[in-house]
Amino acid sequence: MDINFTLDKIHEVAKKFLATNSDKIVFAFHGEMAAGKTTFIHAICEALGVTNTVTSPTFSIINEYNIPDGKIVYHMDLYRLNTEEDAIRAGVEDCLYSGNICLVEWPEKAPRIFPPETLHVTISTLEEEIRKIEW
Repeated sequence: MDINFTLDKIHEVAKKFLATNSDKIVFAFHGEMAAGKTTFIHAICEALGVTNTVTSPTFSIINEYNIPDGKIVYHMDLYRLNTEEDAIRAGVEDCLYSGNICLVEWPEKAPRIFPPETLHVTISTLEEEIRKIEW
């Protein structure tokens, strides 16, 4: 499926994305720098009802958020990692197999540690204000 959207429609698209993929828990977000991965993940977190402040995990690598049903959402950014071993040492693999929702940016940095049922998502820039999400 693919959807083109502008920033003013991002929350609507995030809700549709979650509804369409309610059977998935690990999401791998691909896209160029500044394509809107973090922004879209922020909208997903809002749609899930995250109660914490959502921030980019570029330096922390893993952020943990709470949702109303008592579960955890992991938001990970693998950009600064060099190897899959780095990802394992950082605890990424533990999160991916925890049974919690995982939203991962730059998954290509450690592709072999993802579970087979991971949903791979691509976000791309079509025009300055228009993004395309594909899964």
